Amino acid sequence: MEKKTKKQEFEDTKKTVEAHKTMSEEEAQEKAEKTEEVTEKMIDETIPEEIIKAVEPEEVIVARRDRFKGKSREEILSEWEPKTKLGKEVKDDKIKNIDEILDSKRKILEEQIVDKLLNLKTDLVLIGQAKGKFGGGKRRAWRQTQKKTQEGNIPTFSTMAVVGDEAGHVGIGEGKAKETLPARDKAIRKAKLGIIKIRRECSSFDCSCNEPHTVPFKVTGQSGSVRVTLIPAPQGTGLVVANELKKIIKLAGIKDVYSKTFGSGRTTFNMVKACIDALNKTNQKIK
Repeated sequence: MEKKTKKQEFEDTKKTVEAHKTMSEEEAQEKAEKTEEVTEKMIDETIPEEIIKAVEPEEVIVARRDRFKGKSREEILSEWEPKTKLGKEVKDDKIKNIDEILDSKRKILEEQIVDKLLNLKTDLVLIGQAKGKFGGGKRRAWRQTQKKTQEGNIPTFSTMAVVGDEAGHVGIGEGKAKETLPARDKAIRKAKLGIIKIRRECSSFDCSCNEPHTVPFKVTGQSGSVRVTLIPAPQGTGLVVANELKKIIKLAGIKDVYSKTFGSGRTTFNMVKACIDALNKTNQKIK
């Protein structure tokens, strides 16, 4: 066996360092002084976004993704080229309030219209369930279904998103795709296109604060077998509703409300749609 020269030994050592991603003492000391930057970089490179979503809110993930793209909300809107007449009017600042669009019942076909006129927050409704012993898995945002074909099982993920500005505007949307992130993007887009305006008042019999913090009167919404009734509540009561409905009512800008639920409440899809139906009925006039 031939003895290796110093140059060959150096090259072998260099290859080993690159393969195992080891570093010199100087580099290790430098990274030890910047622990926060190194940790954030490792998380972004190694951990999938689905796992980060389990411990971080949606706003943090969207902001992080936009930051790494190097584009802010203003830059994205400046690059927007509207295709519809309504979009061109919003782009040219001829329409500065989304209530003008909703009151005239004009159809919104571009999500950038809503992004330009409102500062929205997003959230996902827990409609799925992770696998667990005896069917008792933890609730999650993705509902997975499978289609059996000759090639095998093809999974499909569906999700439901809710958007709102916490000032009287809210919308929901459903998305379905073969992967989780495209399904989420579809749901958020549909939620923006289906945004509605609701009415808020101080209408409880034992409250006279004159601030818009609850529903104006008792309203009932229905979807399938589920009926959701929202009742005005005095200031300080909070949201006395189901956990998933709290996300919708909070983004709608309502701070205090009582509720009653009838029917199969475990059907989250119908529960959410019934709640939106009830909120939409707050715009009707009292006879």
